[in-house]
Amino acid sequence: MSAGTVDDVARAQRILCFGATGSGKSTLAGALGERLGLPVVLVDDLAWQPGWTQLDREALGELVLPLLDGERYVFDSVYGGQNAEALERVDVVVGLDYPRLTSLGRLVRRTWQRIRSRELVCNGNVETLPRALSRDSIVAWHFRSWRSKRERMRRWHADPAAPPVLLLPRPADAEALLAALPAGTA
Repeated sequence: MSAGTVDDVARAQRILCFGATGSGKSTLAGALGERLGLPVVLVDDLAWQPGWTQLDREALGELVLPLLDGERYVFDSVYGGQNAEALERVDVVVGLDYPRLTSLGRLVRRTWQRIRSRELVCNGNVETLPRALSRDSIVAWHFRSWRSKRERMRRWHADPAAPPVLLLPRPADAEALLAALPAGTA
């Protein structure tokens, strides 16, 4: 089994966070980067261009793959087209294996707050109520992708050929991970 540990994370120079939309991957990646002194890559900032235009798989790969070849980083996620390449390169995966209601609740709260504040996200884009209620919304994406993302990280965890995968079943486990990491280990 590819069960990861806190020590795997503490020693890692290349970390991939993975989980359902809204689970807190970007927040955890930022905290891990700060704690371990590693640069953070936010994939949505690469994938989403102004006007909510999404790069196609090939164009996104051209941006992501050279970054995955870097010596040190925390990626907040990867899109499906780069999953295999990421697994070949990372030292450890931190999987946010939260129940659907946890990640969905976080996503709805975050989306509502962004709509109200008009916070700029992903290259100057703004979330709006019509966008949040559309068939292509981030909330709809959560429903379409939650199960497959959960199954994927659990398959990685069970695969002896995969890098270590530390599955965190609750947000409190992510907090405990951060608390257990010595500052400035990188």
